[in-house]
Parts: sequence; structure tokens; C-alpha cells
Amino acid sequence: MIQVNGLVTHVQELPPVAADPAAGGVAAAADAGPGGEPGAGPAVGTAAESSASRPVAVLIHGIGPDSLASWYLSLAHPLADAGFRVIMYDLRGHGRTERPPAGYRLDDLVDDLAALLDRLGVDAPVHLLGNSLGGSIAFGYAARHPDRVASLVAVESAPATAKWLARVGRQLERAAQPDGDGEPPALTTRGGERGARYAAAVRRLVATTTAGRDLPASTPADPAALRAITCPVLGIFGSDSSAADLAPALVRLLPQTELVVVPGHRHAVLVTARDQVRRQVSPWLARHIADTGQPALRG
Repeated sequence: MIQVNGLVTHVQELPPVAADPAAGGVAAAADAGPGGEPGAGPAVGTAAESSASRPVAVLIHGIGPDSLASWYLSLAHPLADAGFRVIMYDLRGHGRTERPPAGYRLDDLVDDLAALLDRLGVDAPVHLLGNSLGGSIAFGYAARHPDRVASLVAVESAPATAKWLARVGRQLERAAQPDGDGEPPALTTRGGERGARYAAAVRRLVATTTAGRDLPASTPADPAALRAITCPVLGIFGSDSSAADLAPALVRLLPQTELVVVPGHRHAVLVTARDQVRRQVSPWLARHIADTGQPALRG
């Protein structure tokens, strides 16, 4: 737990796995408890080989019940195994991070990311990976600091255009309204237990903070600033997701985007199709990382 932008923030870091087993073997996960699950453990910044010389991947989760755990259980370890310094954190109001009553505009969330990187002393261009709202935060940071982003992976996400903000506003409004049985409706995941958990968590966030008003009232992404994003972009969508219609707009805004559609999956594709996502992200990053001048990834 560290102070970031005035908030007590839950951060976890996986150092790059040592390339030479004789020099230290497999690196331990910083802030990881027994069994490899998130919990109490070594302080943020522990590393088996010098993290300063390795590429940095910053993993940003989505809204509601989501937390850094969705990355911890999907891409965090493969990225560390490949040689990345992996940084994950719980967004304000989520997971174990402090939940202030106000301050949930997209600019606030981008400010948090910028402050986190400064707090951790990250000054080289980073590889941003964002899921849902996390992807929009990543796009916001890249638009503000295009020279500080080496690549961007957006899972079920797009820049925060006026249309995107209106869509989020409708979803948050729905989350605040109970259904006929007094329970919150399922949203993006279209029902089921996961959808019910999502809606309930979003409803609690909306009930206890200004997030329901702040996010839709965010300043839309500036098209000129988006055009300044020249790093490679990978967009991943589930074929059956209600967010799949964001894909064409993403390519129009950022023509360098490569799209991947995972058949038979919905909005929670990062969790429900983690193996397929890994198989797309890892080689894509390996193809592009040489352009950053950073050390090559391991297979």
C-alpha cells in the first residue's frame, strides 16, 4: 500500500524472472502471499534481475468488481516470465485502494496512473494493458503523454469519445436501478452470476461515490491528441460482447490498431478466455518491443 495522488493505493509488482537460473532462478512475486495469490509479501520493487533495464508493463483493470486480480490471474506472470517488470494497481474506489467520495472523472483516473509511475520512478516508455475502463484510462494517458507509451493493448475498450461516455452513463444509470426483485440488473456481461456480481459492485460504487456522475461528465478525448498516439495498438474483443461495436471506431481513430476477435466470448474475455488472450498478446508484444530499444523478450 503506497500513497499515490493523495490516496492509499494497492499496488503489486512482479519483477522480471531471472534469465539465468544460476543467477537467482525464478523471481518471487512482490506483494504475493502463500500459494501465489495476492496478499502480504515482499515490498513493491523487489526484483530477481535489475528491473531498471527491463521493459515495463502496466496493467489497468476495469470498473465494478474488477481489480488487479484479473491481471494477476491472466497475463501478469507470463509477462514477468518474458522479462517484463509488471506493475498492477487497484483503481481508486476498487479492490484494496481507498474509495474517496468524489474524483472519478477520467482525467482523475489518468492523473492517478501518471502519479503512480512517478511514485515508482518509471521514466522509460511503458507498455500499457487496459481492460474495459482500464483501456480508456490507458488511451487517456497515451494521448496526454504519447512519448511515454511504447505500446498499448486494449481489451474490450476504446478511447473515451462522447459516444463512449454516453454509453458509460447509461450503464451506470442502469446499475443504480434495482430490478423487480430489488436486485441490480446485470449489465455488460448479459446476466448470469458474473453479470450479477458486476452490476452489484457497480451499484455500490455509484451509491457511495460520485462515479455515476463523474465518469459520464468526463471531457471527451481530443481527436488531435489521439492522432498523436503513434505507438502500436492491439485491440481484443469478444465476438458476443456488447462492446464489440467499439472495434470499428477504434480503428478509425487509431489506424495502426490490430484487431483480434475471440469467438464465443463476451465482455469478460480477459477472464473467460485467458489462454486465447495470452496467445495473442505475448507474440504481439515480442514483435513490437524491438522498436523500443529495450532488451528483447524471452520466449
